[in-house]
Amino acid sequence: MSKVLREITPISDRDCFYIVERYKSEFVYPIHSHKEFELNFIEHGKGVRRVVGDSIEEIGDFELTLITGDGLEHAWEQGSNANKDMREITIQFSDTLLDERLLRRNQFSDIRKMFADARLGVTFSMTTIAKVYNLLDTLPSLEERFDQFLNMLKILYELSQDKGARTLASSAFAQSDQDRESRRVNKVKDYIVNNYTDELRLETLAGLVGMTPSAFSRFFKQHTNRSVMDFIIDVRLGKAARMLVDTSTSVSEICYACGFNNLSNFNRSFKKHRGYTPRDFRALFAKNRVFV
Repeated sequence: MSKVLREITPISDRDCFYIVERYKSEFVYPIHSHKEFELNFIEHGKGVRRVVGDSIEEIGDFELTLITGDGLEHAWEQGSNANKDMREITIQFSDTLLDERLLRRNQFSDIRKMFADARLGVTFSMTTIAKVYNLLDTLPSLEERFDQFLNMLKILYELSQDKGARTLASSAFAQSDQDRESRRVNKVKDYIVNNYTDELRLETLAGLVGMTPSAFSRFFKQHTNRSVMDFIIDVRLGKAARMLVDTSTSVSEICYACGFNNLSNFNRSFKKHRGYTPRDFRALFAKNRVFV
């Protein structure tokens, strides 16, 4: 299987992080991945297309996204943006920037959770971008490296407090299991992931954890903020998106291989949740990937 461009970042073992500030008229770097964590800020980028896994969206004037997933494909593309005076600040850092023992401390619990969520990519609200703007704005020009480090910690903390932040890629596409939920919820999720091609009945799923269907539906919604059916659809669409990107299997074959029993419904559901038809989604990735 061909692999998407794997970026080798310039971070050395002696560096805490790597910061680069660019003023640019267009985005041309192809879809890629790397093992390092990345925080990316864009100013005056309205219309730029953000690709993170199987999430494809046009951004507003300001954009701030954190990616911690090793191998999670991502890129920012020109999209419908016509602005020739954009600014981008990219901060890349190792997953060892903060020691695991430190992250387990109570004071860092929110940052630890944010890092786990960002394995799917996390984009932040405009309210929080405004809070950290001055810190981001001056970070590249700070001469004292220790001050840079302290400001970076402040940025990470403020981002971890963002109640409006949201994840981007589906866990099925990113092949990530970042959930830290109850064992009953995870038992059902694991069953769905391992049996997504089958007909999945609510009665069967509820029976796995010894609950009635109605009680289980409420329980699942309380713990995940979405319905059981929404989760099943998300898993199936994530698996389908991964097959569209990684294989030459026909759209109709992918439809039935991922648990859908009607091609029209599959096309409609994919367009509704991913913003593109399956064929257009495949074409977008094929156009913007560099194979090595």
